[in-house]
Amino acid sequence: MSEVPDPEVVELASKIFDLARQGDAEALAAYVDAGVPVNLTNDRGDSLLMLAAYHGHASAVTALLSRGAEADRANDRGQTPLAGAVFKGEDAVIRALLDGGADPEAGTPSAVDTARMFGKADLLELFGAR
Repeated sequence: MSEVPDPEVVELASKIFDLARQGDAEALAAYVDAGVPVNLTNDRGDSLLMLAAYHGHASAVTALLSRGAEADRANDRGQTPLAGAVFKGEDAVIRALLDGGADPEAGTPSAVDTARMFGKADLLELFGAR
């Protein structure tokens, strides 16, 4: 029998996921610094980093990475933050993730696969892929 989650905890987690989607780097950093797990995931396996990256917030991505977020943590569908940023065309986020150690070959499809799929030769060159 599973325990019913505390509604206040669920409400707080929802707020923190919204901060990642909105790119509020300062508030995210404060919550993580106060003890919220930097690799917290939602019910689809999307991490705070994934949400910030997918929604184009490079400063939030950098703040999370500097606090130990896993750059290549895939969601339940095998997607990584870098592949999501490539899909969305978020160049500043792509660079922030690469600077934070993201692997363009990680995930399914990988960032390299996604760049190939959308004919992004500049990104393939950046990733060192052919």
